[in-house]
Amino acid sequence: VQLQASGGGLVQIGESLRLSCAASGSAIGFGIMGWYRQAPGKQRELVASISRGGSTKYTDSDSVEDRFFISRENVKGMVYLEMNSLKPEDTAVYYCYAVSVFDDRIIYWGQGTQVTVSS
Repeated sequence: VQLQASGGGLVQIGESLRLSCAASGSAIGFGIMGWYRQAPGKQRELVASISRGGSTKYTDSDSVEDRFFISRENVKGMVYLEMNSLKPEDTAVYYCYAVSVFDDRIIYWGQGTQVTVSS
């Protein structure tokens, strides 16, 4: 199984980015998929997740739920994170993940993509 994240970059305050993550290697797809982020000097935190059926959850911090939108395409093995009204506190490395359909203790990770919001 491989996950390939992309779409990060350097943006100004208030701008938007769309992260993409391509998951491959599972013939029947994946369970929950989502995004974590890790800012310098901080622990990795869950940003958003989405179930196979489309149910979503967002972190309570930094008004993420009001600004970010997670989606997925099961057939393509893709998960997306649309990030709007970006703030400097959103600066972090963003990691996508996917949970095995067979065992929810098995979690696959992408390599991370850097998002930097400049003031």
